[in-house]
Amino acid sequence: MTGADEPALDPDVRVDDVPFAAAARVAFAADQSLLFELGDGLGDGRRADQRDREIARARFSAWSHAPVDRPGPRWLIAIGFAHTVLLVPLDIIAVYGMTLLVLVPLVRARDSVLLWTGVLSLIPATLLLAWQSVQAQAGPVTMARFMEPTFGAHVVASIPTWPVETAMSTIMVVPGMLLGIWAARRRILDEPERHAPLLARVTVIFLLVSVLGRLPAALLAAGAWTNTSVGVGWTVAIAHDLTGYAGGIGLAAAVGLVAIRARGGRVTTALAALGQRSMTFYLFQSVVWVTLFYPFTLGLSDDMSFTATFGLAIGVWLLSILLAEGMRVAGYRGPAEVLLRSLSYRSRPVRETR
Repeated sequence: MTGADEPALDPDVRVDDVPFAAAARVAFAADQSLLFELGDGLGDGRRADQRDREIARARFSAWSHAPVDRPGPRWLIAIGFAHTVLLVPLDIIAVYGMTLLVLVPLVRARDSVLLWTGVLSLIPATLLLAWQSVQAQAGPVTMARFMEPTFGAHVVASIPTWPVETAMSTIMVVPGMLLGIWAARRRILDEPERHAPLLARVTVIFLLVSVLGRLPAALLAAGAWTNTSVGVGWTVAIAHDLTGYAGGIGLAAAVGLVAIRARGGRVTTALAALGQRSMTFYLFQSVVWVTLFYPFTLGLSDDMSFTATFGLAIGVWLLSILLAEGMRVAGYRGPAEVLLRSLSYRSRPVRETR
């Protein structure tokens, strides 16, 4: 999905500032990643299969030889900062940029180095997420903390905590990114037909592990049981967040299986169009959020029930699909993607020719 159905859309839900903002980014980062995979893997149907594979191969090759000062990630960080300050302080764009900068030196590392780094990075990532989960167990927190009464206050409110939140979110995203690099080397999602048995096993096993690992926390949140032990609380939180990574892997594998059967369909093509413009529509949902809910705009946060908010999230997502498909038919890329490409190429140093 686009960020339109982020975990904290309901204004009545309470959350803590820094840990929530960081963890919320990671919670919908998987949705954004899946859309990128749909866009790159499904393309415009069967006729585009070979083209898309060549593009994916070229992209991976380019990143394998990319210098650390590549301008694209730096501009992602800048765009993400602007998004946080001007729109919603729950940003994943800067986190992607920061993660890419951090991981560029590892793109060409041996598989063993890549996988061991991914496993070790799970430790701080899971602990950070679990810290947020433990705080959430203690009592309700509020999204209203992010909703300043005036636009001027809104602009300056997130600046002090933005560096810490972005750094925390980057740590949480690194394990998934490293596994993505490993999978890209084997073209597991680029050529799902060749890896269908593996994708099927990963889908079933990892999603089952994720459901079982996250069930205790879900039942606790629903009030089915209570806990007064700090140790049990941390155990539940760690199980919830560690198996969340397994769920993300399982969902990615499931998308690969769907892609095998769904290439070329109208729905698939429209979803691919949204994936190819995911940054544009990620920003679009933030504009909708600010317009509808903030006190200095329409201020509807007190007038919408959970059901209405959920319906709005689905509506924004469906509208995004329709708009993205319309842009595809008209031959337009997303304005945010065009801006990023323009800034990145403009920032590249000109090499001397002899």
